[in-house]
Amino acid sequence: MEKTVLQPRFKDSQHFNDFWTKGNGKQLIDFSGAEVSFKDFDKFSKYFYDVDQIGDGVVKEVYFTKKYTEASKEIENYIRNGVSENDEVTQSVKKLFQQTQTIPDWLDYNLLKKGAELCMRGNLDSLISLRDYCLIGGYDYAYLNKPLIVTEALKKGAVKRLSETLDFWVNVTRYDALEVHQKGYEFAIKTRLIHSYARLSIKKHYKNWDTENWGEPINSWDMMATYIGFSLVFMHSLYKLGNTISEEEEKGHFHLWKYVGYLLGIPEELLPNDKKQATEYFYLWTSIQPSSDPDSVLLAHSLLNESLENPILKFEFQRKNLRYLHICCTWYLLDDDVCKRLQIPEVSFRNGFPYVKRFLNKIYDNTVSREKRIKKGNKDQMKVLEDYLRVTQSSNFH
Repeated sequence: MEKTVLQPRFKDSQHFNDFWTKGNGKQLIDFSGAEVSFKDFDKFSKYFYDVDQIGDGVVKEVYFTKKYTEASKEIENYIRNGVSENDEVTQSVKKLFQQTQTIPDWLDYNLLKKGAELCMRGNLDSLISLRDYCLIGGYDYAYLNKPLIVTEALKKGAVKRLSETLDFWVNVTRYDALEVHQKGYEFAIKTRLIHSYARLSIKKHYKNWDTENWGEPINSWDMMATYIGFSLVFMHSLYKLGNTISEEEEKGHFHLWKYVGYLLGIPEELLPNDKKQATEYFYLWTSIQPSSDPDSVLLAHSLLNESLENPILKFEFQRKNLRYLHICCTWYLLDDDVCKRLQIPEVSFRNGFPYVKRFLNKIYDNTVSREKRIKKGNKDQMKVLEDYLRVTQSSNFH
């Protein structure tokens, strides 16, 4: 098959231009001081057809040759105990653990700590940012969502998907979580193999996958965009909600996600070091993505209605109120064009809650010590995660 030469095919479309001249993209440029252009397009576009070969090799040699539970147990043993040069394991397993057990020269543990502290210090604002800006905003990119649609993620339900995302995010953003054999390291390896398993399953079973337009399933460039969601977009959201972010925290936050990306098998040259670089990388990627399609709208509404389905809150009026607050935050954090494309419902006084939150955050930042905010944020985030895991792992929850 002839190699596809990718072009920035949507660069002249209205959704692309509006996003970068008056929408969230314009806000990101102002926030980061980015200088956007297409001069590096060819350097990055090849990754649209690039995948994590090491992860795929492990899935082929371990998961596809054994029972799933047996394979998972084997991988868990390697994660916890490590793999040495002399161990009798398959070549792909050796490669995976050689890479992830090798600490890159650029890794700075103090910066990892600062990045983790920003995530914890954001408290519930961090969770609002993940849900109402990063996740739902990502649904506006139609091709990015295709793996979710073809693996029938909608059938699993938004409560379960949100619980899995939260479990991953919380576990990779705690103190020392990313040290080899620790919980965050484990989550990164397992998530990497889930991506490979999904990719190979799509390639095998979904004959209508449109590689030319959609790229390889869960390709390296799409992975970069997803992790820019966790770094740049997340940080922009905290800023919009009135949180102050120090230069060291910002540097640490990008460093943390760069290392998570490294463990997940994303090529290093796709991992930005700061908000300026991240915005410039993101600009190029958005030029190959069309805007929302009907699947995007279904995914967005599934997430919005998660509050109504979730049994964490006991009474219906509480669930309806939580849904309303998330809708308010979505309208506040995302630009109006994106909200309209995703058909986010109109609600009254939609700026009330976000404006009050901004105001209170300014006061909170100036009156409560950083250490206390980190401690409280960690405690509150762990409580939310426990609640989600309790309901999704309950035998009564479908």
